[in-house]
Amino acid sequence: QLNASDDRGIDIVRGPILSFASTRTIFKKGFKLVILDEADAMTQDAQNALRRVIEKFTENTRFCLICNYLSKIIPALQSRCTRFRFGPLTPELMVPRLQHVIQEEGVDVSEDGMKALVTLSSGDMRRALNILQSTSMAFGKVTEENVYTCTGHPLKSDIANILDWMLNQDFSTAYRKIMELKTLKGLALQDILTEIHLFVHRGGERLQMILERPDSPLPFTECFLLSTVDFPPSIRIQLLIKLADIEYRLAAGTSEKIQLSSLIAAFQVTRDLVVAEA
Repeated sequence: QLNASDDRGIDIVRGPILSFASTRTIFKKGFKLVILDEADAMTQDAQNALRRVIEKFTENTRFCLICNYLSKIIPALQSRCTRFRFGPLTPELMVPRLQHVIQEEGVDVSEDGMKALVTLSSGDMRRALNILQSTSMAFGKVTEENVYTCTGHPLKSDIANILDWMLNQDFSTAYRKIMELKTLKGLALQDILTEIHLFVHRGGERLQMILERPDSPLPFTECFLLSTVDFPPSIRIQLLIKLADIEYRLAAGTSEKIQLSSLIAAFQVTRDLVVAEA
């Protein structure tokens, strides 16, 4: 077994791998197994040298290539292998294992903390366990708020507040409040943008809390329209395009303050369009 930290250049393929694959065990049945972890990091020359080895010693040796990016494995090697794709784990698979670890380690985890672990890990079991361990060590009790704080991810309530300010306050007030929240919680605009995108996409169920806020300056009917983010398709498309542009600019390394202004402006223009149509 060779992983990414080992030398796996053309010399290793022609030397140790070739000599291991070419020798047979006389009295034992079955196959020898060569596992190359993170095979996409191997050089083109090494992969080309591996082609003939795989082909020549197929009677007694099996090769297992593990990689993250299939495009980095040369087509000649791909054609000699059967592909197995492993997707992210579902919550049904993750929760029982997490519960087993929690029970064995005696960690204090609340129900909302468990949901937060599964949500933030996005199907990555290793990431879920790392978040669980770091939150437990930092706070003792693993709750939703502690998990989000430990990972530096914005809370759902924070995102709801940000949306409320952008839709129901004037530009200057919204900008000031969001900047204060960003500074206080140490939030990145990229994370805020990702969460807002989910809110806009999924519609109203999570944003009903804006409707229940009595301090909104808008009339009840208009506030309801905005709280459910039930935009007409044409307006929603324009908003999503704006969000995409802001994300692109952030990835290019622009100023967060300027892009935050752009984000607030996009929502305020959308609000005005919805109010005008209503």
